[in-house]
Amino acid sequence: MAERFKLTIVTPDREFYSDDVDMVEFNTTEGEIGIYQGHAPLTVIVKPGILTITQGETIKNAALHAGFVQILPQEVTILAEIIEWPDEIDEKRALAAKERAENRLHGGGSIDVARAEAALMRSIARINAAKMK
Repeated sequence: MAERFKLTIVTPDREFYSDDVDMVEFNTTEGEIGIYQGHAPLTVIVKPGILTITQGETIKNAALHAGFVQILPQEVTILAEIIEWPDEIDEKRALAAKERAENRLHGGGSIDVARAEAALMRSIARINAAKMK
């Protein structure tokens, strides 16, 4: 069994998670990352996707949308703009958001492409997390 480290996830309105874990995985702007205890110090920017927390045989997933992560050898802190457990996600609403974002991207006209792509990535993360209930 790997040695555990402290994982803390906070949002502007709540402490989402705080416990000792074996591993955490999530997407960054540089690609997917998996962190174990003893990881080299690093600060990364979150890219929308699934956050996976491993504690022994228990695996927990959440939709992580945006934020920053401070990685230290014995502690990881995620400052998340938005993060949701699968049971907090309205899958119908996420599917509608995905469709709206796709329509904006393929509809032509004057749009903020980066904003539409970010909305699409967030909706896909929500849909994927909701399926993990």
